Amino acid sequence: MQANLFRVSKQSFLVTNLLRYQSTSSGVPIDRSIYFLSKIDKDEPKFNKILIANRGEIACRVIKSCKAMGIKSVAVHSDVDYNSLHVKMADEAICIGPAQSIKSYLNIDAIIEAIRQTKSEAVHPGYGFLSENMEFARRLAEMSVEFIGPSSKSIMAMGDKIMSKRIAKQAGVSIIPGFDGVITDEKHCIEIANQITYPVMIKASAGGGGKGMRIAWNDEEAVEGYRLSKAEAASSFGDDRMLVEKFIDNPRHIEIQILGDKHGNTLYLNERECSIQRRNQKVIEEAPSVFIDPETRRKMGEQAVALARAVGYTSAGTCEFLVDSQRKFYFLEMNTRLQVEHPISECITGVDIVQEMIRVAKGHSLKFKQDDIKINGWAIESRVYAEDPYKNFGLPSIGRLSSYKEPVKNLKNVRCDSGIEEGSEISIFYDPMICKLVTYGPNRQTALDTMVQALDNYVIRGVTNNIALLRDIVTEEHFVKGDISTKYLQKVYPDGFKGKSLNKEQNNNLVAMAAVIYAKDLLRSREILSSTVEKSSVKNFDFYVFDNSQKEHKCRVEKKDGKFVVILDDADTLTIDDSFTLFDEVIDTSLGDNQKLTLQLISKESSGNINLQYLGTKYNLKVVIKNAYDLLKYMPKKKQIDLSSVVVSPMPGIVKSVAVQVGQMINEGGEICTVEAMKMQNKLIASRAGKIKKINTKVGEQVEEGKVLVELE
Repeated sequence: MQANLFRVSKQSFLVTNLLRYQSTSSGVPIDRSIYFLSKIDKDEPKFNKILIANRGEIACRVIKSCKAMGIKSVAVHSDVDYNSLHVKMADEAICIGPAQSIKSYLNIDAIIEAIRQTKSEAVHPGYGFLSENMEFARRLAEMSVEFIGPSSKSIMAMGDKIMSKRIAKQAGVSIIPGFDGVITDEKHCIEIANQITYPVMIKASAGGGGKGMRIAWNDEEAVEGYRLSKAEAASSFGDDRMLVEKFIDNPRHIEIQILGDKHGNTLYLNERECSIQRRNQKVIEEAPSVFIDPETRRKMGEQAVALARAVGYTSAGTCEFLVDSQRKFYFLEMNTRLQVEHPISECITGVDIVQEMIRVAKGHSLKFKQDDIKINGWAIESRVYAEDPYKNFGLPSIGRLSSYKEPVKNLKNVRCDSGIEEGSEISIFYDPMICKLVTYGPNRQTALDTMVQALDNYVIRGVTNNIALLRDIVTEEHFVKGDISTKYLQKVYPDGFKGKSLNKEQNNNLVAMAAVIYAKDLLRSREILSSTVEKSSVKNFDFYVFDNSQKEHKCRVEKKDGKFVVILDDADTLTIDDSFTLFDEVIDTSLGDNQKLTLQLISKESSGNINLQYLGTKYNLKVVIKNAYDLLKYMPKKKQIDLSSVVVSPMPGIVKSVAVQVGQMINEGGEICTVEAMKMQNKLIASRAGKIKKINTKVGEQVEEGKVLVELE
């Protein structure tokens, strides 16, 4: 093992030296003057070298604080991550194994060997992977290498949900009614669920990140939830112990960020609102919460601190609570690590949480007292993922980023924490996060307005992403009013997310822009091909535009004095400034009386097919010249595929189980198979009753999105 690691690591170091970190869109250091009150004391004793036992955006985030503090950083990476941004940013890098997490980022022996070879003095685990692994923390302590996080005893006490609830109860923390033992089997799960009364939450004892969790409203759902959650827990955490607790309907998910040092100082950095979730994974977070009043904030903070002190907690941690409509709060769990959403707490408090974690691990006292922690402004974080929001609010997507531009250069008070760059590959092996997009302002509305602009200006090509959903949420009336809960997505989108629903004015803007883009392309072609100015002087066009719903619109486009005048359906007239080119990935122009219009031109074809991103959602339009329009009625119509007779994989993944056999009869909604993607179990069901005709897959097979797995007669 060590020989292989050493041989690959020499090559890895060579690659790193050739690809020294230079400024990229994702690699730009965080503007400390805006976000951090924490000052860096250059004379304070510090670690010489820190190894980051993680990948992606969190590895990049830790490296940025290391650079600011003058500490050398070591990146570890799997073989497929050799050219990743965190590898380029670090001072050194070392390969720790193959792509599968269990053989690389979860491989304690390989990381321990990397620590020895690089002579690192401390390890920052980020979040996920080994961040809450007490065995990893214990082995580092045996090596006299500092684990930048809590002690293994604290991880054991708080990382296990069963034990943490017992300790929380003893510490006087409000807890949710439930069973604080391990569920032994499906029958036991049903028994406990009925004692607690439905609905109940079935969850992994060692879980986190929304994996290994299911809500059950009856015995049947309890059995299924137990089975699927147990499988997810085993795959994600190597620990399939399950617990059951009362599910509080329509709660808010609010968490308290804490910090503690080794000198007995513990404080809280206020709260974060994390109620916008899908499949128990957070989508949008904000700090502070619009719902929490100062008294509730104080009580929650004091209980979180009391719990931390009860286990001698040091470093950064988070106490998660469920809060009901009466502001009664119940302890959910404690995450003994840095949270994904920590940047919004940094924005409103000015505390560099990563810097303080590093300082605490070195033995320094916290720089702040509780009275120093204020709420300055408002911060919102949108988790930008490579996933399809039209499929169950987000099934993973993979691919290469052919174009990638973060909205940090042309907008103020925008922070992008990401670990990718143009050309990066989104892999099936890891979490599909692209970026944590954070906006900040003196108040909530300003932060929201900036978020809208940031999402409109965020250019991502090559992979499907969830910007359409994020953009729709931050402008939706319930969210804007702060009327939210963990049931928000199901309430606002009961039939799933379908994209932005345009009103007549918005649809007119979209149709007019498609017509203008096509006209602009024709003018450009004529100017290139014409030998005289006279031949290219015709600047009036008659089109028919088919919008995203295939409704046709008659359009006349005229070019006058640097503007395009569009007469739509012989009724509406729109004036659009000719202030953009067809090479602009983001089109910023003016409509009418200086009304700003921002779109993205995703693609255009000479046939008139134009794909535009408008208000976050992508729309397919077709522009047809009048003469060609008259011939459309002679074109044959394309036959539609009957999807009711097949079950296809909605995303790339690995088939974990097949529940049917050829010749078997199955009812509508019956389970066909289970596909795992990014360690999330997804059950595929029959859309109609029928007989299984053919099975085109098997357990363990890696399948692509769209592959026909099972056929019905």
